Amino acid sequence: FGHLVTAYQTPVYNLAYRMLGNAAEAEEAAQEAFLRAYTSLRSYDPQRPFRSWLLSITSHYCIDRLRRRRLTWLSLDDEESVEPARLASDCPDPETVVAQKEREARIQQLLATLSPTDRATVTLRYWYDCSYEEIAETLHLTVSAVKSRLHRARCALAETVEGEMNYAL
Repeated sequence: FGHLVTAYQTPVYNLAYRMLGNAAEAEEAAQEAFLRAYTSLRSYDPQRPFRSWLLSITSHYCIDRLRRRRLTWLSLDDEESVEPARLASDCPDPETVVAQKEREARIQQLLATLSPTDRATVTLRYWYDCSYEEIAETLHLTVSAVKSRLHRARCALAETVEGEMNYAL
């Protein structure tokens, strides 16, 4: 099981972070997902991809956490508990690093405006390149429901960004 944790800890943590928006909560969620996978290992069907099964456990745990906290909205004034960028001589200049961190924070804020299931759908599709079928299997949805959720989420995100741009002008 240690080999599985080593192999999948980064994708599990990243999924949890994208869904929960907090590094400490994501670490806790990743640990809980691995614990749940370990205790449920007998229920794993070897005919299905292990990655999908594990990400399914992770996404469902994160959705439950989000429902429990009633989807706390992130404020622009909230400080992110993200490690500061470490620059080395071959790294991009500080302006580029700061701009990238701002983009990442903005993406996280936009994701926080989505429902937990839509957030999981977007994250699985665009961060993990999961197929519609894999997402449907992971979230226990139909393929058409996945497509609908992705479309609705993209429209909502575009509307939010467009509204902000119009407000700024």
